[in-house]
Amino acid sequence: MQDNATEVTAAGIARLAGVGRAAVSNWRRRHADFPRPVGGTETSPAFALAEVEEWLRRHRKLAEVPLKERVWQQLAGHPDGPVTALVHAGCALLLIHDRPPVWLDISSGTDERLAALLPTALDEVLTPRVPGTARPGRTDRSRVNGQNPVNTQPAATPVTPATPATPATQATPATPPTPALAIPTALRLLPSVPLLRGVAELAADRGARPTFEFLLGRHLDANPRQYTLTPPDLAGLMAALAGTPATVLDPSCGTGALLRAVADRPDRRLHAQDSSPELAALTALRLALHTRAPVHAAAGDTLRADAYPGLRADAVLCHPPFNERNWGHDDLAYDPRWEYGFPARTESELAWVQHALARLRDGGTAVLLMPPAVASRRSGRRIRADLLRRGALRAVVALPAGAAPPYSVPLHLWVLRRPDRTHAQPELLLVDAGRFTAEGRGGPDWPGVREAVLDAWGAFDRDGGVEERPGVARSVPVIELLDDDVDLTPARRLPPPADTDGAGRLADVRARLDETLRLTAELAPPPAEPVPSAASGRLPLTTVGELARAGALVMRTGGHGGRARVPVLTDHDVLAGTAPSGTLPESEEEPVLTEPGDVVLPVLGGGAVARVVDDATAGAVLGRNLVLLRPDPAALDAWFLAGFLRGTANHRQASSYASTATRLDVRRLQLPRLAPDEQRRYGERFHALDAFERALREAGRLGEQLVRGMYDGLTDGTIAPE
Repeated sequence: MQDNATEVTAAGIARLAGVGRAAVSNWRRRHADFPRPVGGTETSPAFALAEVEEWLRRHRKLAEVPLKERVWQQLAGHPDGPVTALVHAGCALLLIHDRPPVWLDISSGTDERLAALLPTALDEVLTPRVPGTARPGRTDRSRVNGQNPVNTQPAATPVTPATPATPATQATPATPPTPALAIPTALRLLPSVPLLRGVAELAADRGARPTFEFLLGRHLDANPRQYTLTPPDLAGLMAALAGTPATVLDPSCGTGALLRAVADRPDRRLHAQDSSPELAALTALRLALHTRAPVHAAAGDTLRADAYPGLRADAVLCHPPFNERNWGHDDLAYDPRWEYGFPARTESELAWVQHALARLRDGGTAVLLMPPAVASRRSGRRIRADLLRRGALRAVVALPAGAAPPYSVPLHLWVLRRPDRTHAQPELLLVDAGRFTAEGRGGPDWPGVREAVLDAWGAFDRDGGVEERPGVARSVPVIELLDDDVDLTPARRLPPPADTDGAGRLADVRARLDETLRLTAELAPPPAEPVPSAASGRLPLTTVGELARAGALVMRTGGHGGRARVPVLTDHDVLAGTAPSGTLPESEEEPVLTEPGDVVLPVLGGGAVARVVDDATAGAVLGRNLVLLRPDPAALDAWFLAGFLRGTANHRQASSYASTATRLDVRRLQLPRLAPDEQRRYGERFHALDAFERALREAGRLGEQLVRGMYDGLTDGTIAPE
């Protein structure tokens, strides 16, 4: 059976059955008929999905497999790998989206018939939507995990890569770019047919586009170290800076976030390229599902093998790879794209800047995400100087930390324009949006960032200058920047923010700290009194798992996607006691929403923490690595439940330990069997301890703010030492 080829790990089995991984391990030990591994490793075995589902049903541990979970497990365990499965699913979804009657016709017969008819149907859909899509050839080399998963033959007209003109400097030629997509053969599609039928069923309920976004989001979330993503808010800002272009290029497209941000009009022409064939294919499908505009996509090393050497785009949006040494320095010494100077080996980002300018029409705009070091490294100062002299570099925007990975670094945006005239008195716009950094891990204040950056850029682009805003924005004459360093870091060129009332604000912080310290003293728990030895007998215990089976509480786990613009409660928020601050990949997956009285626990990290949801936190989406317990008020007091779940010994006996992480099995957590009145007595004491803990945390935050403000005021002269 083809379905038996789909594999699932122990973690996948746990998700199917709604249990922890420890339960799966117990089943394997206790049940001789548990399915045998069919792949994986000794420490991480893989099982046949169909055999696992049959076993779970036979033992009544699986009432119903959610369709979305079944489809995801089929995709993740595909014999050719999840990327190939995702590409096949995307192709089918595009056919379902554009020509549903065709899909209904070819899917009405056997699996073999569907696999045989699908390539022709895909040809009719993909060729006009993704021009250049390769048709199936005689050779079939589309494999994953180190091989090309999407291209079954080279493009009909290969593009010659840019190489040095002088033979003495010419290295081994780069592989020519190939089409991002190739129509899979019937033989390659046959193992995917069960998955495609499940995908079609899911699309009938959710829609083709949301279904692909859900599957893509789950894949990216399951492989976070393999992909560098561009957050949607940042992509939207970069698209807004580019204006309303008709032709847009992303030469390092990744998962297509930047082009998706501009793909809302059918008259746009989109061009994408990425060195990763799998990302180029996924981007092509993602964009084709989001727009009626033609999507030109290619796989290949952009700097060594440009797929669009004759393109003159209205805009280039790019999130290039950072700090690459092997970008082609030895191969491309005489490349005509280096109009502003040959980049040093350590300046790969300046190679991407000049590539973007070379692909723009005169007057076209490029927006690139850059590491901050590019603005000040000495090895790039000559290229920066020439970009300024010729008016190509128009703005440098310092983003807040947390805007994009690496989240600890405040990245920059460079806005460039291919010169179409000589500027009499060229100026450079410098913007520092660092003030919009948000506390915690929720990312920056994006509405504030957008307003500050777009207001400054709009005025500068319209008038050639901008009214100075100390600490935020300034247009600087180029002549002031052409010194020995040509340092373009905004913070070093902007006047400090006006702070005429710095002392007054610190006085307010001090008053709030005094009040918080008084409140902390009032909330401090009274001296602990030991329980008499005669009364310290062990109470009868129960577990969370037993309470869930008895209906005293409902247990839910955090999701992998959800509705857009809904606050997400993360494990960091629970540990730090802060407001919901996270995001999840946008999808149609039904999120778990918190309600007042819910108890939320993180399952990773080993911290003995449980948080009772209040009115301020209610309505947030439950994030990853969190478990929500919703007690029946008639049977369980929420504060009693949360308090006992925080016991250190309780966590220790319910946790499993790996070499680098601790995982909590919430079902094994224990609490005593007590009458409702006794529960409320404990609950009141736990609630008071929570209030004391919050006051301590607020006092610490205000104290840090006061100390930081005093240091800043004393050093910048706004506060007197006496």
